[in-house]
Amino acid sequence: MDIFHLSREIEASDMSSLEAVINCDEERIRLEKEAEALAGQEDGGGEQLDRIYERLEALDASTAEKRAAEILFGLGFTKKMQEKRTRDFSGGWRMRIALARALFMMPTILLLDEPTNHLDLEACVWLEETLKKFDRILVVVSHSQDFLNGVCTNIIHMQNKKLKLYTGNYDQYVQTRAELEENQMKQYKWEQEQISSMKEYIARFGHGSAKLARQAQSKEKTLAKMERGGLTEKVTRDKVLVFRFTDVGKLPPPVLQFVEVTFGYTPDNLIYKNIDFGVDLDSRIALVGPNGAGKSTLLKLMTGDLVPLDGMVRRHNHLKIAQFHQHLAEKLELEMSALQFMIKEYPGNEEERMRAAVGRFGLTGKAQVMPMKNLSDGQRSRVIFAWLAWRQPHMLLLDEPTNHLDIETIDSLAEALNEWDGGMVLVSHDFRLINQVAHEIWVCENQTVTRWEGDIIQFKEHLKKKAGLSD
Repeated sequence: MDIFHLSREIEASDMSSLEAVINCDEERIRLEKEAEALAGQEDGGGEQLDRIYERLEALDASTAEKRAAEILFGLGFTKKMQEKRTRDFSGGWRMRIALARALFMMPTILLLDEPTNHLDLEACVWLEETLKKFDRILVVVSHSQDFLNGVCTNIIHMQNKKLKLYTGNYDQYVQTRAELEENQMKQYKWEQEQISSMKEYIARFGHGSAKLARQAQSKEKTLAKMERGGLTEKVTRDKVLVFRFTDVGKLPPPVLQFVEVTFGYTPDNLIYKNIDFGVDLDSRIALVGPNGAGKSTLLKLMTGDLVPLDGMVRRHNHLKIAQFHQHLAEKLELEMSALQFMIKEYPGNEEERMRAAVGRFGLTGKAQVMPMKNLSDGQRSRVIFAWLAWRQPHMLLLDEPTNHLDIETIDSLAEALNEWDGGMVLVSHDFRLINQVAHEIWVCENQTVTRWEGDIIQFKEHLKKKAGLSD
């Protein structure tokens, strides 16, 4: 069986993205040798040989190009992009090429670690539909509940160094686990009550009259037998982190206004043309649209990192904006601890206040004082959230905030956002997060921003139809 673990992006070379996907020549040569060896055996290799021929057929150059092109297209590569050299793509796009290659190779066992991290909503929908039909073995690590629901038929839950298997998708796992834990709690309570009443009896009558002492002894035996048989463990809950943003009070609208804004990185290649809209402190907006449509660009226009070619962006004089994006992690000085970093960024605050600030985002104890290079990506994300929250912004611009967070943390981020009174603009490929926190959905494409008239679930259906994937 061949096992393929997608662990890094495709190397930067002069090969086109299409060639990089098809470039499995070494595999073809190996298979042909294997087939020859098997055919020479007495039993003719049977089933195994059939499998190899099936695989060689899949690698057949005449059909390979068409298949590879379809996969790349599904992941957002236009015809023109398929001809572009891999060295001209960013890491995120090279990761997509590697994903395309993994799907093209059709291994017996495919291991994917957070495959949706570098994708936009369109590509997520395409990948979900493709993996649903993947007729080999797929093992996936993902924090996107929506994706797990669409793709998985079994869930393995890791807790206390043990693995527990559940059948069904993510929602079914949550339901089954809740039922099992409920029963376990009842069983545990019942056992503990039995034990304490037996112990009490033994303590009271163990030295009493012969008859009572005998009964006490038999209870001791029952107790020992129960303990040997293994007692029900107390239910351990996953540690859930609570995020908290400080409430900001009100600013009179308009807080942030786009007036006939036109923008492009070069004047002959416009991303936005004459757009008008406003964002206030009660806005909860999700920006959606294909990669390259300018979602991150729009956020930079809001913060003032980019200036329009024409028109204007008006911000309220007192408006404080904080933006979360992937590149903030590069801002962290990894030799420092989270605590040192916060004290350096916000001088004049005593250590205790900074400890509390980081603690509010679930970074406690040792994790606050060890060098950040020893923290996981998820823990570093929390440092960034603590750093942003300390500025007490009126408005949060979140660009893919979920990439290194686990499911429970994403849910607590959603809760924190829902309890907070400021404005929010979110770019995310996590349908569930959008569903939890966004009140309006704006679509960025074809140089404009338009409001979508339904919810995100309807938008997902619309994307499926557009890609010709709906039933």
